Amino acid sequence: MSKLKVGILGGTGMVGQRFVALLDEHPWFEVTVIAASPRSAGKTYAEAVGDRWKMSTPMPEAVKNIIVMNVNEVEAVSKNVDFVFSAVDMTKDEIKAIEEAYAKTDTPVVSNNSAHRWTPDVPMLVPELNSEHLEVIEAQKKRLGTKKGFIIVKPNCSIQSYTPALYALKEFGPKLVVATTYQAISGAGKNFQDWPEMLDNVIPYIGGEEEKSELEPLRIFGTVKDGKIVKAEGPLITTQCIRVPVTDGHTAAVFVSFEKKPDKEEIIKAWTEFKGLPQELKLPSAPKQFIHYLEEDNRPQTKLDRDTENGMSISIGRLREDTVYDYKFVGLSHNTLRGAAGGAVLTAELLKALGYIEDK
Repeated sequence: MSKLKVGILGGTGMVGQRFVALLDEHPWFEVTVIAASPRSAGKTYAEAVGDRWKMSTPMPEAVKNIIVMNVNEVEAVSKNVDFVFSAVDMTKDEIKAIEEAYAKTDTPVVSNNSAHRWTPDVPMLVPELNSEHLEVIEAQKKRLGTKKGFIIVKPNCSIQSYTPALYALKEFGPKLVVATTYQAISGAGKNFQDWPEMLDNVIPYIGGEEEKSELEPLRIFGTVKDGKIVKAEGPLITTQCIRVPVTDGHTAAVFVSFEKKPDKEEIIKAWTEFKGLPQELKLPSAPKQFIHYLEEDNRPQTKLDRDTENGMSISIGRLREDTVYDYKFVGLSHNTLRGAAGGAVLTAELLKALGYIEDK
């Protein structure tokens, strides 16, 4: 099987670098184009990144000598790829425009950006949870006037530490949710060298994050109607989002009440047995078990659990009854793997497996 040719838009930034690292020796995809800002265009990828390589593994040899293209030269980039991952650093309006421009060249766009998360006919996907939302792609292609081109986005990285846990319990009707997220500095595209102020520090504010954390799960829970995704009315979610001195891994402390209160054993069974299309199709990046429940009182921990199943699974622990709500628990997800580039790669694998992405 020949590999699909992939372009990475915004390939020199932190998320772009993560795409490059994840796609090295991928069984289905091969990076053939890296595009970035005009100041990086014309340089080799190694020259463009310079000393800003932030991954723990070395830069793959296969990409070092790729000549970086200008991301704004949409036609030139598109003709050399089957689809693109988008991690561009632009304003929201600029991102919307450039992603639609790529889609209109009949190039599917799998986006790590937030710009199109509320565009009614653009799926916002956690592949295990709401793959049925993919059916709106046909309506989107009609709107864009394309045969193959479309946009699909991933949700905010922080909601993946608790939304899968709630979704797996849909049969019990979660109705009220209080979640506090403790978010790693890599979620801001930084490390401790870039951001020494975070050492020995906690910042109780992340701009725009609480609104995303309260509303985006409702879109995941939503339904498709008349070629659009209609967000769910519930559960009612309120959040606080706090930046903590952790490199990778977003943690959530969650309180939840249900329409039909399950017992603890029913909850753990629903979590550990939950699976979606990625598991059924055995996609290359899919964890064998999506949700892991940990019995120890002091788990999950970022250092011990964020890399479970290559950082693509969710870890949950400390489930217990609460005196105000029905239950409380702690969730953890790897924000730059499951929450960002890894989740986008898994989405692309699902799209290929279902025939939405193919060789041009």
